Amino acid sequence: MRSFLLAGVAGALCLGGVFAQPSPVRADAFISISVGFAPPPLPVYEQAPIPGPDYLWAPGYWAWDGDFGDYYWVPGTWVQAPTPGYLWTPGYWGWNDGAFAWNAGYWGPQVGYYGGVNYGFGYTGGGYEGGYWNGDHFFYNRAVNNISNVSITNVYTKTVVVNETAASRISYNGGTGGVTAKPTPEQAAIARQPHVAATALQTQNEHAASGNPALFASKNHGLPPVAATAHPGVFSGAEVVAPKSGPATPYVLSATHGAKVPATPEGAAAAHPQAVAAPAAAKPAEAAKADAVAGNSLTVKPRDTTVDARPAHDMAAPPSAMSSAKPVSAVAPAAAAPPNPRTADKEHVASKAIDAGSPPPKAEHAPPPPKPKSPPPDKAPPKPDDKTPDN
Repeated sequence: MRSFLLAGVAGALCLGGVFAQPSPVRADAFISISVGFAPPPLPVYEQAPIPGPDYLWAPGYWAWDGDFGDYYWVPGTWVQAPTPGYLWTPGYWGWNDGAFAWNAGYWGPQVGYYGGVNYGFGYTGGGYEGGYWNGDHFFYNRAVNNISNVSITNVYTKTVVVNETAASRISYNGGTGGVTAKPTPEQAAIARQPHVAATALQTQNEHAASGNPALFASKNHGLPPVAATAHPGVFSGAEVVAPKSGPATPYVLSATHGAKVPATPEGAAAAHPQAVAAPAAAKPAEAAKADAVAGNSLTVKPRDTTVDARPAHDMAAPPSAMSSAKPVSAVAPAAAAPPNPRTADKEHVASKAIDAGSPPPKAEHAPPPPKPKSPPPDKAPPKPDDKTPDN
């Protein structure tokens, strides 16, 4: 199930404490996504090294691709706040009205409710223990931030205890097996405050992840090859972090979910086989996408990409006409007179097909045989029974 919520409002949109993510195309358009089955657990990984001072950590999360009917991992990364003093509240998946709805993250003076999901690195499920703003500069808690590679003096140490269990890696709130945390009165009040949506670099990071087939859950089974990155959208190099572990049981999309996995370049031929017959009553593309999002059964029909290289007129012609070495330029009437054998070219006569299955016309009179040349005066013509001597 996929629902779209559009509103002509600048900034963040609040509906009963749930914020929707703005469209990357229009600043005043907001999209709310809901899915019929839960996302995979969060992978366990180390934080990527901080690129410099005053960067804040935006933890990784599972996003949804409605075109493929699949979750994909958006690696955690370091970003700069849209303005000093703002903190990042991560988005989260929450059970709502029979489906899992995505509640987008936002920037604001305080960290609000993010479903009780333990994203790590200071995001323990409620509030933020990773640091704080002091004027125009951010002070970091060394206990939860990887700041060993650069010189940052605004640091302190505060122990943050988190019990790393299977339950602590749950990536959604509510539903079967989800986190049960509810927003506190303070968090509910924060939700009603003005907010700022994700920055352009955060959006770029998500878009880059959606174009990487290896980050899709149906391919990596909950263990993405890239868990975190120092820079948004950069998924290779020394500053990329691989996960330490994934779910205890590999995440597998049920056949009823109807996920269509994006093919890698090497597997493109296998993902789209040639000359596949279409079913008698195929679903329209939009209806198929809607079924995939709703979690309904969906049969993926590969595209038929077989191309006949023959021209259109040859495809309609019978085999006898196509086997001719010369193209048929015209079809003669059935009652046309045969050509004059004295003036017509033999190849031209043979190439004109009177009918699709008729043989070429025949000449009514054969031309007279050529006259023999006169023999030299000193030699008499040989008799019919005589043999001509060899020269």
